[in-house]
Amino acid sequence: MDASSIIRKTAIDLRLAPNLADYERERARFFWPVAGRELAGLPGGALNIAWEAVGRHARGPLRDKIAYRFLARDRPVRSLTYEKLAELSSRFCQVLRLLGVKKGERLFILAGRIPELYLAVLGGLQNGTVVSPLFSAFGPEPIATRVNLGEGRVLVTTDALYERKIAKWRDGMPTLKHVLLVAEEEGGRTDVAGTLDLATLMAQAPGECDTAPTAADDMALLHFTSGTTGTPKGAVHVHGAVATHWATGKYALDLHDEDVFWCTADPGWVTGTSYGIVAPLLHGVTSVVDREEFDAERWYGILQDEKVSVWYTAPTAIRMLMKAGADIVKKYAFPGLRFVASVGEPLNPEAVLWGKEVLGLPIHDNWWQTETGGIMIANTPAFDIKPGSMGRPLPGIEAAIVERREGGSVKLVETPGKEGELALKAGWPSMFRGYLNNEERYRKSFSGEWYLTGDLATRDADGYYWFVGRADDVIKSAGHLIGPFEVESALMEHAAVAEAGVIGKPDPVVGEVVKAFVSLKKGFEESEALRMELLGHARKRLGAAVAPKEIAFLPSLPRTRSGKIMRRLLKARELGLPEGDISTLEAGG
Repeated sequence: MDASSIIRKTAIDLRLAPNLADYERERARFFWPVAGRELAGLPGGALNIAWEAVGRHARGPLRDKIAYRFLARDRPVRSLTYEKLAELSSRFCQVLRLLGVKKGERLFILAGRIPELYLAVLGGLQNGTVVSPLFSAFGPEPIATRVNLGEGRVLVTTDALYERKIAKWRDGMPTLKHVLLVAEEEGGRTDVAGTLDLATLMAQAPGECDTAPTAADDMALLHFTSGTTGTPKGAVHVHGAVATHWATGKYALDLHDEDVFWCTADPGWVTGTSYGIVAPLLHGVTSVVDREEFDAERWYGILQDEKVSVWYTAPTAIRMLMKAGADIVKKYAFPGLRFVASVGEPLNPEAVLWGKEVLGLPIHDNWWQTETGGIMIANTPAFDIKPGSMGRPLPGIEAAIVERREGGSVKLVETPGKEGELALKAGWPSMFRGYLNNEERYRKSFSGEWYLTGDLATRDADGYYWFVGRADDVIKSAGHLIGPFEVESALMEHAAVAEAGVIGKPDPVVGEVVKAFVSLKKGFEESEALRMELLGHARKRLGAAVAPKEIAFLPSLPRTRSGKIMRRLLKARELGLPEGDISTLEAGG
């Protein structure tokens, strides 16, 4: 990188003294057990995320402070203080107890960014229930798959989502005992047979609920992540992860007492849970939550009207704002905005520089995964920014570039700029503790003391890390990880499809779009009508976020001699890249 493109930070850029001012000093003295002492804990040494995030604040000096401001088009703003948030979360906790839901049982939540989603997450954790938020744009098949894998006992959802995505599939979810409905719109119907009205249950429940005395290693959250083969993987996270949420909220997001924070991520993805719910509450700040989908004018209006000071969003959203043009921004002013961060996929250098030019602030990229539970590598406020880099490891995180070797061992890559796999030394509190019911897959994620991320990267001479790509076929689209196997399986359910192969195709806005290649069974012929039918079939089964945006017909798909579809070859041919080693290609592929 040309040294002239580095964004050098000066005192004028730091509108508030950063929490991480001396990087080397803080890293040298940081120790996770010491960081854990910042948490209050429960009597007897218990640790519960909900108590740290809400309960302790509701009984202290922050009880009257606004915790959340919930926004929705054509509706009044709904504000909840820490005291009110604790009361409503406790009511939900009591609802679970009245239903007989015990510690360790699974609660799934399928809803847009409505208050009930946040209350259910916090109340579920308070009860000791394992909480798994689901992305509301998922189709019925991915939802049922995840509920069954997680052996969900309770589902909180809206009347509209239940009718569209659950009702016809419910018999296929045998562990699901209770469905609690929320009216999505005023006057919505929540008296559906086989379900319970959440508002009625909440009104009848007491406003206090003793927090379950969970241990640091007790399971708290279940986040599903896609793989290249087989079913989605349920990454297990524990209550002790809260120490990482606290530390990263302080160092990576630079949260201060008087901040107004806006994380645009949906809690159906790990970012929306870790940083849309847990981290800002731990630091006692006010968070903004917008129910609506992306709209450039609306977003700029929120930044201005809500006086947002720290904004955490996705590269896709940044690129969409760029596409909307700089003229829109001129209608708004946000003098209080002091820090902008991004996560979900690599942030291209142009976007970093766009932020500096249009917003007056560079965009600070950072990196982490569902499995890491929290931010691991970041550009913090005091760092000089190298546009295109994900930054440097945070205090308490040791990262390296490694090469995998025969037998499962790894070799550290010491040469700056040399590509390898990004690895993290195990031991940070939010590290996932397993893939649900898949111990073998979990073990394969480690080599000795190193967690192998599956991401290819380089490290430069200054210790900055640079993302290169995935080591597998997982598709990153708008910050979402999409497993090709799940898409291929849905397409194969269609009567016309003989085989399907799915790749990620580069896209300037969302990073990658899902493209499918299908070969047809005898008796079917390719046509535009069939293409549209397949697109509709996949969208209905998988939801808009996961379904392919393009479908191409091929006489047959390239396979290895063992029968595995060569997605790598499909992608190379689609993009006009070298095909590489095709010695294992089946004859005729």
